[in-house]
Amino acid sequence: MQANPIRAAIERGEVQIGTWVNLVRSPAVLPLLKAAGLDFARVDMEHSSPSIETIADMAVVARALNFPIAVRPPVANREWITRLLDVGVFNLHCPQVESAAHAAEIVAASRYAPAGLRGWGGLNPGNDYVLAGSLAEHRAYANRQVFVTVMLETARAFDDLDAIAATDGIDALTLGPMDLAQDLGVVGKPEQARVLDEKRDLILAAARRHGKTCAMLTASAEEARKWKEAGALLLAYASDVEVLFGGFRRAMADIKG
Repeated sequence: MQANPIRAAIERGEVQIGTWVNLVRSPAVLPLLKAAGLDFARVDMEHSSPSIETIADMAVVARALNFPIAVRPPVANREWITRLLDVGVFNLHCPQVESAAHAAEIVAASRYAPAGLRGWGGLNPGNDYVLAGSLAEHRAYANRQVFVTVMLETARAFDDLDAIAATDGIDALTLGPMDLAQDLGVVGKPEQARVLDEKRDLILAAARRHGKTCAMLTASAEEARKWKEAGALLLAYASDVEVLFGGFRRAMADIKG
């Protein structure tokens, strides 16, 4: 079973830069993104429509390319976590985590015993159809390859921030900016950017206290550099939708005058 490139890079202290995939369904987008210099793709199942079959195809190609995908499931529960891991996804980007109890449920679903209660699916793409060494050795190795990022998207989540960050098996922390802004009542208001940056600073501090990674969504190269310098190691720049829309809109403005 191969290693998770994102985990390996993070453990070396290397910043990983990816983008959201919300629109493109073809796995052929992955070698394009790799050739463009990105380190990973984050595929969204919560706010877009890829099927589990699409994710399975992408996961197999991602492993063959050594260009990892992370997936945000519709719900961070045992059903989705089990299916995503078994089809070959190493990296889980879990939405709407509000408590240490939910964080513990995510860990239990994503790791084999004794670290968790992940179900055993036998030979599958998630282990490259290889069971090396003893079963105990294989399960321990598989546990080490999983990388779990949790999204804090409500005020309630920040009440439990330290307990969530302290949970063994939670690897990275981030926020969902628009859902959080909505919950805090600042969407579209002048103070929105300031309030969200204050929450980002809290996540960075909690990650440092508990030895976890900080992930950030960025809309510009300037933002990416800002949070990189602040210590975030996982950066998601824009999305396929935003890059395509922005590129074509600029081109049409130039051509049409």
